[in-house]
Amino acid sequence: MSRQEAKRLYIIHQAMDQKITQSEAATLIDLSDRQIRRMIKRIRKEGNEGICHRSRGMISNHRIPKKIKNKTLKLFREQYKDFNLVHATEKLSEVHGITLSDETLRLWLNEAEIPYKKRKVKKHRQRRERRAHFGELVQIDGSHHDWFEGRGPVCVFMGYIDDATNTVHGRFYDYEGTMPAMDSMKRYIKRYGIPKSVYLDKHTTYKSWAEPTIEEQLNDQKPMSHFQKSLVALAIEAIHANSPQAKGRVERLFKTLQDRMVREMRLQGIKNVTDANEFLTTYLPKYNRRFAKPAASEADLHRPSLHSRELDRILCIKEERTVKNDFTIAYNCSLYQIEQATRAKKVTVEERLDGSLHITYKGQELRYREITKKPTEGTPESPLLLRERKLWIPPADHPWKTLFLSKRRRKEQPIAAP
Repeated sequence: MSRQEAKRLYIIHQAMDQKITQSEAATLIDLSDRQIRRMIKRIRKEGNEGICHRSRGMISNHRIPKKIKNKTLKLFREQYKDFNLVHATEKLSEVHGITLSDETLRLWLNEAEIPYKKRKVKKHRQRRERRAHFGELVQIDGSHHDWFEGRGPVCVFMGYIDDATNTVHGRFYDYEGTMPAMDSMKRYIKRYGIPKSVYLDKHTTYKSWAEPTIEEQLNDQKPMSHFQKSLVALAIEAIHANSPQAKGRVERLFKTLQDRMVREMRLQGIKNVTDANEFLTTYLPKYNRRFAKPAASEADLHRPSLHSRELDRILCIKEERTVKNDFTIAYNCSLYQIEQATRAKKVTVEERLDGSLHITYKGQELRYREITKKPTEGTPESPLLLRERKLWIPPADHPWKTLFLSKRRRKEQPIAAP
């Protein structure tokens, strides 16, 4: 008997003892007079248990069949044991056609004493207000995780999330570095446009920690990484976070994707970066349709995308090299010959996203070729092979020998005494 039923029973007993009228009892319980008379009749016949609802203890007509319950528990043990309850019910409905609420699944698991993933109690934090416009601020970070659960190599997910709408963009790469950052930024710009600002951490890809050169000190400039230089060329403001908590939106995104997307890829047997990026083309639009939110303002602050050629010239590694007197430059332990006359003392070497190399001077590309064999400074002459000379002894009648012997004889002749 519930407390509400106990209250009704007390008032009905007052009416049965004629301490109050049935109309007064109906007003106190908020029922009709006819219902009060029926309840009095049932209590007199069955006792105090007559106040309880007749369907109590009976099986509901909407109860899910036991066969489906057993199948659900078996599927959860075999395939979805590390899914959260909401995600598990989604996959049960989508893949197996079993529709039920997460609360029903929780009760079944508790009854069968099957452990399941529970949410941790979150600490209280001051919530920052979202930006009002789409494209006003985009948080960027790389997530190092075993995305393939040992089925393939460990890789990095470069994730983008808009602060105003929670719109997600991303791609898998082998590592987190300059080229993956530039490639993912190019793909984001081609998809949505150029954002007003981006929120990054202080990874060496996004912020240079080198000591400023003398030229930078004279110009009052700070050293910048290649990715920072590209953002400046695109007029994108870069904001660097001082802690992971400061960029909590992208960190929470990674936590969600490491829970949901990992298991989605497991169900499809994905085990390499190529297949994972193909999977993202269908997964992220579906994810955004469900979790993205409308911005407070309808204005979109994304600027129109530039032409692909212009993006390739901006989103690349640029370094200056000195031109030698023979019109050659050195780059990455290789030697390159410039094949056209130029007055440039220094040229810019651009390493593009597609792996190609371009040498430019004041925005104009120069023709060049790689010198595969480095020339030597001087070719040494081959040593002369001298034939062995035999010792020559002049004959006794040789003029020089005759003269030499005659002089010798004169010196050896004794001098006569006076």
